[in-house]
Amino acid sequence: MPYGISESSTATAAPSRVPVPVPPSRGPGSVARPPAGFGGRVVRALRHASPALLAYAAVRTLGLLVLTEWAHREHRGVRHLLMRSWDCDWYLRIAAHGYAHTLGDRIDANNLAFFPLHPMLVRAGDTLFPWLPRGAAGLGVALVCSFLAAWGIFAVGDRLYGRRAGVVLAVLWGSLPVALVQWMGYTESLFTALTAWSLFAVLTGRYVWAGSLAALAGLTRPTGVALAAAVSVTALLSLWGRFSVPRSPHPSLHPSPHPLRPVLGALLAPLGWLAYVAWVGLRLGRWDGYFAVQKLWRNDWDGGVETLRRMQGVLVVERPPLFLAMVTVTLLGAVVLFALSAGDRQPLPLLLFTGLLLLIVLGSSGVYFPRARFLLPGFPLLLPLAAALARARTRVMVTVLTVGALGSAAFGGHMLLGWLGPP
Repeated sequence: MPYGISESSTATAAPSRVPVPVPPSRGPGSVARPPAGFGGRVVRALRHASPALLAYAAVRTLGLLVLTEWAHREHRGVRHLLMRSWDCDWYLRIAAHGYAHTLGDRIDANNLAFFPLHPMLVRAGDTLFPWLPRGAAGLGVALVCSFLAAWGIFAVGDRLYGRRAGVVLAVLWGSLPVALVQWMGYTESLFTALTAWSLFAVLTGRYVWAGSLAALAGLTRPTGVALAAAVSVTALLSLWGRFSVPRSPHPSLHPSPHPLRPVLGALLAPLGWLAYVAWVGLRLGRWDGYFAVQKLWRNDWDGGVETLRRMQGVLVVERPPLFLAMVTVTLLGAVVLFALSAGDRQPLPLLLFTGLLLLIVLGSSGVYFPRARFLLPGFPLLLPLAAALARARTRVMVTVLTVGALGSAAFGGHMLLGWLGPP
């Protein structure tokens, strides 16, 4: 029966006449149904996710307001901090002038360590909106992608633990100590958006979508290799029945994929990362060109020896810098959360991604201070907290999330104005 029509509202005609349908009522209390098709599904999904997106916007707006007031008191420009500071400027210069042609022997002369998708989007934005100030396109990409990321994060949490947990998960991601980076001209929001929707696609059996998004993530950050591996391994295991799509309260999210689709998804997933690594090798004229660039930036993999040394140095100092103490606590907390995630038997692709991400971040001998930022895309690590808070009383949940939002706002301000270095 059509939506909004009851049996009593249908006109009764004589047998010799064709019944005339009565149009749906559009009285004050009626609600219009979203249009059918892909657009209608997007509208319904957006409505379903709206509490998470609104809560995420509130948390990040609080952080921006605290930063603005703090910067005003110190006579610092917020626009420069968000659009042109540190790595933002690297991406802006790549978008404007392209990549280096030689390896060189100085870090500041080599930009091949930065992956190309974000600069490409910045260049496109500058071309479409040439009147915008320098850096506005990069900030715009980050802002839009932060909401896409929050939406995808909610979708993963909603599928596994319900709508309430999905909302909490998105808010927790927006309340991380370095979450202010999500609204800067950095790549974390773009990479997290691609990661979240790729993992959601795996959880719903859409392997071609998962592989395509993972390929784009591989063009965004070096850690895209972790997502590519998670997608490829899960897709191939699904062929032998070693991985099945987790149950969901949404029946429409149980497609029956063609046997070739997992194979295609598995092949697509690593293409972005491999393509950029191969391109750098060709540009520098040596097969290990990309790894030579990483060595120039002191990003070798030593299995965690340097990380443990830096952690020990921070922990034994009587009054370590607040930012480094926060980074150390974040890294240790991430290890604990991964153990809890494994104990909760999270779906395989989530565990593979977060486990490989931790191996890359903790096992690197590179700079120590940005490692909390490097873990921002690892949102599945927050699932045990989100599930626990979703089961708690509303008063407890709101209190914890409020404290987290206030703490994130304070750390965000300190990160850009108190810490004398890049985030």
